[in-house]
Amino acid sequence: MPKTYTTVQGDMWDSIAYAQLGDVAHTDKLMNANLAYREYYIFPAGIVLTLPDVAIPAGDSLPPWKQVAG
Repeated sequence: MPKTYTTVQGDMWDSIAYAQLGDVAHTDKLMNANLAYREYYIFPAGIVLTLPDVAIPAGDSLPPWKQVAG
């Protein structure tokens, strides 16, 4: 079952991406997963959006001395 998010009045694509996916860089993935709602800029309350899976790089959470040089 995919993860979902129900909008509250005033939500915007980038704020949802940041709050639910951890980074505004995932805004395009969020929009592509919810093409039926692409005309919204500011959401009303009650729209159920599908949250895409996003990969979180393992190296980002490690201190520099523990990261593997690639």
